Amino acid sequence: MQDSSPDRNQQVNKADDDTMNKTERTIAVGGFLIVEKLMLILTAGLTIVAASFEVVHVYQSGRVELADILLMFLYTEVIAMVAVFYTGKGSPFIYPIFIAITALSRLIVLQGKEMDPLNILYEAAAIVLLAVAAMFILRAPKP
Repeated sequence: MQDSSPDRNQQVNKADDDTMNKTERTIAVGGFLIVEKLMLILTAGLTIVAASFEVVHVYQSGRVELADILLMFLYTEVIAMVAVFYTGKGSPFIYPIFIAITALSRLIVLQGKEMDPLNILYEAAAIVLLAVAAMFILRAPKP
């Protein structure tokens, strides 16, 4: 004899819904991971193109300035961040912090003379705060 009570039918329908929801979630997550990887490849490619333009600019101008060097560090850190994602070596949180520190340093160097001294102090404090955050992340015990 088969149990065809309404409670049993509801349980079967709920189990089917749960299975379908898990499948949909798996497909959605897989799709997002593919998009993420494609965006990282695009980011790395555009970063290499931008770095190439910067090298050509430095070559054509015949001089290297501090701002050019800091910009190359930014490009290098973006490439390193993409490499950390693909290799799994290193902390993925550190490179964005390094990029922010370098970007703030570059901003101070480029606009230092025209900036309000209080703004320079705020940016320097932000650099110190980011450096302390990076130190805590690097020294935190690994799970």
